[in-house]
Amino acid sequence: MLDVGLGYRVQYLREVFLMLAGRLVHLIESNWDTITANALRHIRQEPRMTHIAGLPGAELREWGQDILQHLGFWMTQANLDELGLRYEARGKLRFEEDVPLAEVVRALAILKAKIIDFVDQQAVEGTSTEILAKKDLTVRLGRYFDFLICHLVAGYEKALRQAANLEAAMHPPRRQRAQS
Repeated sequence: MLDVGLGYRVQYLREVFLMLAGRLVHLIESNWDTITANALRHIRQEPRMTHIAGLPGAELREWGQDILQHLGFWMTQANLDELGLRYEARGKLRFEEDVPLAEVVRALAILKAKIIDFVDQQAVEGTSTEILAKKDLTVRLGRYFDFLICHLVAGYEKALRQAANLEAAMHPPRRQRAQS
């Protein structure tokens, strides 16, 4: 026979888990500036990130703020369409700024790593429930950043194709002279 108390304990653990996951997301949102500063410091120190590092500091800070300050909002399914459009536009913008795609993707990877580092440093209780909540958040962050990268690349590639089509239209290939 199933212990009736087991159902209540499972429900209680589920609620605690969700509370911890929510607390971790709130921790990230409320410390967006510290996490962003750590990511920007890392980006500026990488020798292969010269284009991103050359963008205005205010623009890069705003980028970090946009991702982190409303992380809980953006990570919900209901907001994915809007987020996808925003990141396609960001990809187009980075193409227009002549920022190599590899740098743009690497910047997002650095930001994700800094978020995970921050959570690991701040959340030190170490209970099994907290460890599971951190693991779940890491998985969700991975999916979130994968989504951002896919839409950013799509916007970048679309802008690249448009530029190539414009270039081809402006400079059509010369016809070869007919041999007599």
